[in-house]
Amino acid sequence: MGYLRSVGKHRKRATIGIASVLGVAGIATAIFTSTTPSSEAAESCQGLDTALGNNLKFIADQKANPDQLSGARIANRQAVVDLIQQRRKAAGCTGAVAAPIPLPQPEQPPVAEPEQPAAEPDPAEEPIAAQQVCKGSTVTLSGEAGAPAVTSNQFPVGTRLKVTNLDNDKSTTVAVSGPSGSCALLNNAAFEQVREPGKFLIRRARIERVG
Repeated sequence: MGYLRSVGKHRKRATIGIASVLGVAGIATAIFTSTTPSSEAAESCQGLDTALGNNLKFIADQKANPDQLSGARIANRQAVVDLIQQRRKAAGCTGAVAAPIPLPQPEQPPVAEPEQPAAEPDPAEEPIAAQQVCKGSTVTLSGEAGAPAVTSNQFPVGTRLKVTNLDNDKSTTVAVSGPSGSCALLNNAAFEQVREPGKFLIRRARIERVG
């Protein structure tokens, strides 16, 4: 009888010991599970960070190797960057994202600049008839120097376009000097006649074909 009681006590202590170990393991598992970040949230931040880095790289490349459309491209991509930053903030993304340093482009042989159009005729002689075209199009700055001019992807060289900034009612009438990637891309001199201080894009514009 004494031997049976002793064995029973040992079994009872062993059972309590195993239960205690299992209880501690369960608590550790619960703590690890509750403190492990959601893979879905981490993936969301990773995707936003990648998109942000790609857009910052595009802007850096445009600044390092600009052309006549770089100003418009940079303005559009900056709007995308601002939106991504808002989404990163809402998602709680805290990682630092910076644009990589763009590699220098090999030097290209000099290209002869196109001849500038002749001086514009007297505005008093401008025909009254005008037809609105390219409704809803924005007007951007090409960065080209020279006399006031415009380039277009819809009208041949020599076509006269009247561009009005509806935010300040300023307008200019210029001749198309060559092709571009938009309906109306003003050079520096023409853009200065209708721009608002500090802005490089006219979102509310009226474009008319004159004559």
